[in-house]
Amino acid sequence: MTTARKHTALPKAQILIEALPWLTRHHGRTVVIKFGGNAMIDEELKAAFAQDVVFLRHAGLKPVVVHGGGPQISAQLDKQGLVSEFKAGLRVTTPEAMDVVRMVLAGQVQRELVGLLNQHGPLAVGMTGEDAHTITATQHRPTIDGESVDIGRVGEITAIDTGALQALLDDGRIPVVSSIARSADDHHVYNVNADTAAAALAAALNAETLMVLTDVEGLYEDWPHSDDVISRLTASQLEKLLPELSSGMVPKMQGCLHAVRNGVETARVIDGRVQHAILLEIFTDEGIGTMVVPDAPIDVHTGTDQGES
Repeated sequence: MTTARKHTALPKAQILIEALPWLTRHHGRTVVIKFGGNAMIDEELKAAFAQDVVFLRHAGLKPVVVHGGGPQISAQLDKQGLVSEFKAGLRVTTPEAMDVVRMVLAGQVQRELVGLLNQHGPLAVGMTGEDAHTITATQHRPTIDGESVDIGRVGEITAIDTGALQALLDDGRIPVVSSIARSADDHHVYNVNADTAAAALAAALNAETLMVLTDVEGLYEDWPHSDDVISRLTASQLEKLLPELSSGMVPKMQGCLHAVRNGVETARVIDGRVQHAILLEIFTDEGIGTMVVPDAPIDVHTGTDQGES
């Protein structure tokens, strides 16, 4: 009897089979992905990101992409001779700067991303938080040295209307959302932190997962003394860590905390510098980055938590 020939493609089949339980688990569920950092600037990473998002859609998930555009906004403001000023980690946004923010986010970053996704089929639809009153905001006034400070057209989210997004998802589309919001009275447009917007949308859409792309491997256990990444932590554990985090990580981790405290099953911070990081995180046993999960419910009979061991 002849033995079966060993096919060189066999490892591919094994990889696909490894993804099977994850495909089953995530099928039909919504995943909100915050696109940012190097993944937004490097051409190869941008292309890989678009492939990953389209793969999710064809694998039966419902991806929603939310983006900001800090570097692109700064570059355009420089070009127009407008100064970029930051207070409390937020960009001071004058009405002139807000015009640039809108132009760059909706007219440049979003269009490019929609174009990359649509190379794979007529899937992506660009919109901003202004459209269909998807994101409503009021002026955010941070407290600096005990004083409430006016930093211009920076918004704090007050309401989310998911109607337009849900209609697009039901139609099999991939919404690409720029983090701009309108005031309830329609008189003002606001620049909203994209990490915050992604978390708010994930909660409102009852998403299974929020994924935030960053330029680090995840949340470090003891930075700068060690580069060990915390692979998993609960909402309460994260809340205790928040005061110690670097300013750039705070809105990302606050977003993760908001998401899991408002019905999202997992929130993950992953390294956007790794090609296909999204697929690695969702479809492999190892996963990468840091995953935040809700606090485990306490069993009233035993007094022990019911989380995974």
